[in-house]
Amino acid sequence: MRLFGVSTATTEVRAPQEAAEHPSAPIPVVGPGVGEHIRVALGETGFETFPLMLGAAEFGWNVDLETSHAILDRYVEFGGNAIHTADGFSGGRSEHIIGQWLRSRGGRDQALLSVRIGAHADNPGLGSVNLVRAVEGSLTRLGVERIDVLYLDATLDSTTNLEDTLATVEWMTDAGKIGALGAFGLAPERLVEARILAAAGYPRIQVIDEPYNLIRRRPFEGDLRLVAGAQNLAVTPSHALEHGFLSGRHRSKAMTSQGVRGDQLREHLNRRGTKILRALDQVAEELAVPVAAVSVAWLLAQRTVAAPIVNTFATDHVEELMQGAGISLSRAQISELTRAGN
Repeated sequence: MRLFGVSTATTEVRAPQEAAEHPSAPIPVVGPGVGEHIRVALGETGFETFPLMLGAAEFGWNVDLETSHAILDRYVEFGGNAIHTADGFSGGRSEHIIGQWLRSRGGRDQALLSVRIGAHADNPGLGSVNLVRAVEGSLTRLGVERIDVLYLDATLDSTTNLEDTLATVEWMTDAGKIGALGAFGLAPERLVEARILAAAGYPRIQVIDEPYNLIRRRPFEGDLRLVAGAQNLAVTPSHALEHGFLSGRHRSKAMTSQGVRGDQLREHLNRRGTKILRALDQVAEELAVPVAAVSVAWLLAQRTVAAPIVNTFATDHVEELMQGAGISLSRAQISELTRAGN
């Protein structure tokens, strides 16, 4: 199986010097090996990413180790390179699973590894002590020496002094433990504060993750998007398929499971949700691609979005998702999808 090796496919792809081109530009439909040269700049971090990050939120929770490794293999086989996890996913089991996969495949140098910290029960918040413990814990579970992109999760901690947090990040960056800095759940005003501190020499936040998709438009489409654009932040929106609803697989209450995930899906089974699915169906039929790919393509067509983060449960879903980076929506299609979600 091809993993991080160079593709021998003859399909034409964009040359490396074109990596800065917006991912919604026309590129080939993604197939085995084709995506190995499809990379976009992750803002100003110096890293390049496939325009779709593989999220690992389900690893160790709804997806076992063997299936998780198969999903990772399939993603990389199609040319993906960016893996996203968090210290709080499955109590750290997600990181363990990824660490085992990295060791068994020997592909650490080719992988862009991003981790969100701040929500693990043992080290909650962004205080200096917990921050150091959280990073060290993630490094240990992953079995790596550096986290390429560290996302600070502010959802449980909106009061810690940002200057102290950034000073701690600076120390860990100088020690080689962190490559670039991102944020999750940080309010626009705190992003502005962080940029002021960066002007004084502190590490600069260069990437943000905010749950965003065709059905969940707020709060990103407001001050947060304006700040992201003004600061040239790369946006890697999580929940790109809104817990699977935007894959088109769940269209009635009878098709949803019980429990938390089922409740999340059922709340969108209303007039607005049905309208969005119909618009997705129409575009998917026009382009002869899966509904999930259209959902991803819509995100990639949004200004400031570099690479959505998408979680999956099975290997056969990976190809559908990867196609989202290989199609180009027309202006009319983008407008129709956007109107459906208004």
